[in-house]
Amino acid sequence: MKKLVIIGAGCFQKALVEKANEMGLETHVFAWEEGAEAKEAADFFYPVSIAEKEKILEICRGIQPDGAVTIGSELANITVAYLVQKLGLYGSSEECVRLTTNKGDMRKALQAGNVACPRFWVLSEEQAADFVYTGSYPAVVKPTDRSGSRGVRRVENARELRAAIEDAYAQSFEKRVIVEEWIEGKEYSCEGLSWQGTHHFLAVTEKFTTGSPEFVETGHLEPGCPEDEEYIHRELGRALDVLGVRDGASHAEFKLDKAGKLHIIEIGSRMGGDCIGSDLVHLSTGIDYVKNVIRVALGETPSLEREAHYGAAAIKFVLGEKDRELLKKVRGNERIRLIYTSPDAQEDRPVTDSSQRSGYFIFAGDDRETLREILAE
Repeated sequence: MKKLVIIGAGCFQKALVEKANEMGLETHVFAWEEGAEAKEAADFFYPVSIAEKEKILEICRGIQPDGAVTIGSELANITVAYLVQKLGLYGSSEECVRLTTNKGDMRKALQAGNVACPRFWVLSEEQAADFVYTGSYPAVVKPTDRSGSRGVRRVENARELRAAIEDAYAQSFEKRVIVEEWIEGKEYSCEGLSWQGTHHFLAVTEKFTTGSPEFVETGHLEPGCPEDEEYIHRELGRALDVLGVRDGASHAEFKLDKAGKLHIIEIGSRMGGDCIGSDLVHLSTGIDYVKNVIRVALGETPSLEREAHYGAAAIKFVLGEKDRELLKKVRGNERIRLIYTSPDAQEDRPVTDSSQRSGYFIFAGDDRETLREILAE
């Protein structure tokens, strides 16, 4: 029996553990015990922080795994790349993961590779005191090393810019921030699967957010249906090559401006969170993304065969009473199939970044526009 090490055990990781079990693999899961929803599904669980990569490596030398993997977590992805390198496993290099988890280093690499992205400035705390912004407003400020919309803010003037920079420094682990010019346009993401340097793009996702200033993601819809997917796939392939993504999942966030030109917002060398990779891709395309990510981690050729699927799939995050009314609307619509509702969808709380969202529901159907109307409300 092959052994698979899984880093992380939160709600989005549970699908990964369950899929590995379904594939007949012996699962070894590492995570803090608090909030470890995937713990009960694992064959072996180790209450170790996902950041303690040296300690995890020591345990893994005894396990002798055939693969190591995570989904939807940048911090866990760093540890997976470390294990891959130390144990001679299949997956992304540490250099690739560095470039795809640090927004400042990513921007510099994309710029050097002539990949379209916004104008940007990367600042240390020392540089910020004398920084004079020479770009246009609005602008976006974010920590270089955080995810889930933490510390991200759109600003309209110099006064807002200074406050946003200070907030981003407070959120950053390495105390660096990035200031970017705002790109006006529709925002999408794209899930990819790479194998030995060849990139396969599985689904484009349309993104819905709270809007300015925090842009917390409130929902996602597949297919995203931009007009020129061939052009999008070509540009994203160039970006993945520049960042060294060769084997495994990728999650690319981008905007299309009014002229249809693509601008990279950021790219992760892992599948998207928010149930995009774990649920929506399979529901809307019939391709088992999670199973294929595991296969690549084991050094096995992925399969892009399509199973039966819906015409479209979506997730809506519940931020308050209005969203619970939308949930009732979905339940009462015969053209929509409610796939899953999280237990905490009845809670209300202030939300300024993605980690504070309290619940969600996943739904699918054959009419994309019917699902979109729900998310657009």
